[in-house]
Order: sequence, then structure tokens, then C-alpha cells
Amino acid sequence: MNPQLRPARPMDAGSLGTMITDAVAAHAWKPTLHSGAEDIAHAGTMIERGWVTVAETPGGALLGFLAREGAYVHALFVTPEAQGCGIGRTLLEDAQRTARRLELWTFLANNRAQRFYERAGFAVTRRGDGSANEEGLPDLFYVWEAPASRSMEARR
Repeated sequence: MNPQLRPARPMDAGSLGTMITDAVAAHAWKPTLHSGAEDIAHAGTMIERGWVTVAETPGGALLGFLAREGAYVHALFVTPEAQGCGIGRTLLEDAQRTARRLELWTFLANNRAQRFYERAGFAVTRRGDGSANEEGLPDLFYVWEAPASRSMEARR
């Protein structure tokens, strides 16, 4: 699958919010804390702030999104039917091309996400006991640093 990337538009909020809701429902270990409407509103806020890049088919069907504020990755979601097709990797590689450093949290119970980020060159630098997130679940802080050669090129 060869997705097209573009900045999210306000009209994407419904689809992106649904991706968030569906992802929570797919993980039995993750508590449902927000309604679908709240997830849509949250997606809308991230879009308004200019944080969101979406991946879509040539026909315009949304496949996933990455929300990033500077170095911090707030969210990376892919539709269930597009998982395993390289959509998440494409979104993350796009962010890595334009950053010197990326940071994010993922839950300790989310083994699939851990493998994904580690394959992309991220390393765990901190562990949380859940007291700092609203779910109350243990989590891991990941950091990715651009290779030194690329950082030197960016300074020239």
C-alpha cells in the first residue's frame, strides 16, 4: 500500500476520532475513559493546532494519522484494516525526516507498539508507574535521535 500524506483538515476530525475510539475498544487492557464524541473533539483540537498528518488512499480514504507537537508524538493511529501494511511506518518515517529528536509514551501492556517503535530506532529512556497518565497504567517513554551525520548536515 502506498499512502499519500497530507496535513489533516477540520473535516477529518470525525474519522480520526473514530480511529481513537476503535483503538481503545480493541485493547481489553485499556480502560474506556472518553466517549466517541470526546475522541472526535480531541482529534479536532489536535488538527486545529496543526499537529496532524494523515495517510490516505489515492481515493481519499483515511488510513491513519500521526499527531506531533515539535519533538513530542501525541498520537499514532492506523485503521484496523490498514494495520500491518506500512501505514504507521510511513507516518513515523515522515516525522523522522523532519526532526532531530522524537519522544513519546506508550503503555507497558502495548507490546505491539513497543516492537514497532524499537524497530524504528526508538529506545526506552524512562518507565512510569501509571500515576502520570489518566488511564493509571504503567508506561514507557521512548526517544529517537536522528543519526549524528544527519544532524551535522542540518546545521550546514
